[in-house]
Amino acid sequence: MNIFENPSTQPFQQPDPDNATGNSGTPVPTADGRHWLAAYVKMHHERKTRDMLNAMGIENFLPVQEEVRRWSDRLKKMERILIPMMIFVRVNAAEQRQVIQLPAVIRYLVLRGEHRPAIIPDYQMNHFRFLLDHAENTVTIEQELLVPGISVRVVKGPLQGLEGILLTVEGNSRIAVRIEQLGYATVDMHMGMVEINS
Repeated sequence: MNIFENPSTQPFQQPDPDNATGNSGTPVPTADGRHWLAAYVKMHHERKTRDMLNAMGIENFLPVQEEVRRWSDRLKKMERILIPMMIFVRVNAAEQRQVIQLPAVIRYLVLRGEHRPAIIPDYQMNHFRFLLDHAENTVTIEQELLVPGISVRVVKGPLQGLEGILLTVEGNSRIAVRIEQLGYATVDMHMGMVEINS
């Protein structure tokens, strides 16, 4: 599913957080009753699971980024999986049960002390997917931010419209996008490409 009609030209449109979460930050029911969940899968079964979910008609997202690697005699484009042994699914209650029954799916990401799968807000997944689709540099996943940052909005370049946290690490600036319960997706970002949120 492509959530952007023309990703090469459209700046990212910020969703209304009030429509994605309640006042407490807890996601509210969506119109179709579906939420994004993170599922752990067996090692090296990420792509196979993605293909099975596609065949079942279940919306899913496997975070990958294309890389060019040098072999002995040629350059080859390859997909790098950002979060090994994990795939995201947007499911209702019935589909949630279908997914967990797949042979390669181990379990859902669950909050500590809870029994229900952790829900990742739609707007965070939209940010993450947009970042991966349009980033020109390598995207990395960080469990936590090691330095404080400031809230910014990208105003130039392919990530125009995206909001995140601007960090400076060892003299290099990066923008970080929050992913509930998983940490942050970060990518290099020149400070001249962003403006501070008021």
